[in-house]
Order: sequence, then C-alpha cells, then structure tokens
Amino acid sequence: MIPHIRQADGQIGFHWVTPAGQPTTLPDLLTAETEPLRLLPTHLSALDDALIDAARRWGEVLGGGRPVRDHAEANELTELYQTLEGLNREYAVAERMVGLTVELRAGQIVGTSALLAIRARMAVGSAGPVPFEGELAEPRPGVMSGHGQFQHVSRETAEARWRGGRWVLAATDGRRYPLTLDMVLHGSGTEKDGALDEHRDALRALTKLAASSDLPPDVVPSVLAGALEWLLYDWLMAHRESERSAAIEIRSGRPADAAMIVRGAAALAAVRLASGPPPRADKVEESQKLDIHS
Repeated sequence: MIPHIRQADGQIGFHWVTPAGQPTTLPDLLTAETEPLRLLPTHLSALDDALIDAARRWGEVLGGGRPVRDHAEANELTELYQTLEGLNREYAVAERMVGLTVELRAGQIVGTSALLAIRARMAVGSAGPVPFEGELAEPRPGVMSGHGQFQHVSRETAEARWRGGRWVLAATDGRRYPLTLDMVLHGSGTEKDGALDEHRDALRALTKLAASSDLPPDVVPSVLAGALEWLLYDWLMAHRESERSAAIEIRSGRPADAAMIVRGAAALAAVRLASGPPPRADKVEESQKLDIHS
C-alpha cells in the first residue's frame, strides 16, 4: 500500500493516512516518502474537491445570503474553517520542504480555500479584528470627494506595524471612510500597479512576521491575525473570477503572487492557532455577497 487520502461520506475536508492506515499529515509523509513530489498535486486536487463540496453544502451562508441557521450549522462551519486552514498550512509546509516553486494553480486553489475559510469565520463570528474597526465613518449615499490611501494603524515606527492597515478614503472634510482594494482598482484616476504593489508589500510584511516562531513580546497575536486576515481577504476579494464568484484567479500570471497567497494563508493559519478567538466578527456587507455554488 501507499499513502493515500481518506474522506468518508459527510466528512468535512479530508486527511492523509499512512500505508498502515494511520492518520497523518502531508509534511509528515514527505519525510518517509521516496517520491514526495507526487503527493502535492494529489493534495491540491483533493482540496479543490473539498471546496466544491463546501460550496454545495454551505454556499448560501458563505456567500452572505443568509445567517447561520442554528448551533449545529455553526459547529459545521467552525470545523470547515479549521479544516481548510489546516490543509492550507500542510500544503505550504510541504511545498517548502521539497523546494518547489509555487505554481499559479496552487495559489488559486489555496486562495479560494483561504477565502472560504475566512467567510466561514465571518459567518460564525470568529473573524477579525479588522484594522481601524470602529474608527472609520459610515459611508453615506452620493459622491464623496477625497482620495484613496493605504494607511497603517500604527504610524510611529515600522516595528509597530503588526497592527496592520487597510485602504481608506481620506475625504476632503477630514473624515476617513472604509475602502477595499477592489474599489481602489476600479476607481477612476487610480495608479493600479502602485496600489497592488503597496498592498503586496503590506501583506508580505505581515506574513513574514506571523510565520515567525518567535513573535516580539509587544505583538498581540489576535490583533496580528486579524490584520493579516484582512489584508489577505481584501486581496482575494479583488482577485476573483467575477464579482459574485469565490474562485480566485491570478490575473498577473506571476508565480510570486501565487507564493504570496499560499504563504499568507499558511501564516494566518499558524498565528490563528496562537491567538485564540478574536473579540468580535467583521460584518459581511451587501457589496461583499458572493454567489457560491458547486
């Protein structure tokens, strides 16, 4: 026998088993496998199948079409995000172990998995905290004058930027309103390449910090997790196949963007384990509803 994937009927996600039938992880298998490269595509394909199953079972709630129905469904969604985060991290660790360059397909599948995991967290109140939560003005109807900026929560030093940042509209009346990367990219007069590079830099910096095995003593893991989660979520929402889809595409065609997504998802999973539950969930706004289906 050889290592293989096991997924029972009704199971959320999947897990690897050894030739002896014992549950294990992909990285653990690689240490004993004589042909490790064949396991990574298998993991990706199984993850893709698990995402299709998740969309079939919880697409309406993950898309923001309705709230969580009951306690049992909340437990299922909790298991869903925990499972997807773990599978994302397994893949990223295994890819580093064998020294593979991250391919576009891996970034797209892991990115879609990360997006569904975050949506599941939002649905049950386990997402966030979002940078500047409670500090920005509520958007109002009509046209608002101002310009989009990426702002860091802590502006004093680069070392304090573990609190994260986000895109905001700095209005002419002095107020700040929430923006998303998708809004920035579709706005008039936007230097889109510059905005993408600024977002990449912020996401990679937090990913590097969150992936560290020894966080600085002043870092609050739950705040770092929320900050990284928002930057990854904002990037993924701006890189979907369509406005109503959850499937991620890497329009730049750059393997570096695929690697950024895979490593960001893995770092987020790791820091979430260290941070525990966040204080509150981010809301799913009307403009962020998705049509998630199998």
